[in-house]
Amino acid sequence: MPIENIPEVYLKANEQDPELFVYDFKMTNDVVKSKVNLSMNMFSFLQVGKKQVHFADNAVSVNKEQSLLIKKGNCLWTELLDNEDIYYCKLLFFSEKELTSFLKKHSTIDQNTTDEIPYFIIENDSFIISYLNALTSIGQTNTNFKNKMLSLKFEEIMLYLLNKYGEKFELYLHSLISNESSSFKNVIESNVYSNLKLEEIAFLCNMSLSTFKRYFTTEYKVTPGKWLQDKRLQRAKENLQDGILKPSDIYLDYGYNNLSNFSVAFKNKFGINPKDVTK
Repeated sequence: MPIENIPEVYLKANEQDPELFVYDFKMTNDVVKSKVNLSMNMFSFLQVGKKQVHFADNAVSVNKEQSLLIKKGNCLWTELLDNEDIYYCKLLFFSEKELTSFLKKHSTIDQNTTDEIPYFIIENDSFIISYLNALTSIGQTNTNFKNKMLSLKFEEIMLYLLNKYGEKFELYLHSLISNESSSFKNVIESNVYSNLKLEEIAFLCNMSLSTFKRYFTTEYKVTPGKWLQDKRLQRAKENLQDGILKPSDIYLDYGYNNLSNFSVAFKNKFGINPKDVTK
């Protein structure tokens, strides 16, 4: 699957590295775990559909009642129509320069947080609905006026959310300009029991698959495929021993496309079929 460079893919030929950029994103088909290289921090104001985003060390899901503020970097997007014929969200991108300027003007926190938080969930309300309508109107104006108005609208939404969510949101904004990134091992440990493929975990580590495999083997002294399989099968066995779940309930959760492949791998490791596991 190709990597989407966003917002670059949405820019017109005459638009070069804007400080603020708005884009109406619409689609009529589900998209599952598309690879995204996000070069700017981004508001995703979801209006129709569902969205799930996998980051280096966690994941988040929202519906049309919520929106997301997402930190720049690599991530995996899943976007679903949710009983509608269309998926629609309004995207507002902003540069680190704009963010820094806002924090200098309005922040009351003396120093940056050391927390690495990739997203912030926003509950959609009447103010945000009105705000999005105003953004749509601005997008239809000439470039010079639009840029000036976007700057004002960016400050407006940031002030509103700062007032609504308080210090929690302010700390999140500071985390967006932190220079630290999640360590390699943090990414691995956070995705041990996910259903992500190796190439998807490598992408979240900002590595090619071949580089990821070499680095992993150096760190863990075993190949990533073997290490992850052993960890996931052990957890699967523990789930089955609880007596609540059946093999057919869990095989997808541990990265297997079908029950047959899961059963073969399980028997190879433990010597018994998963359906025969007892407490």
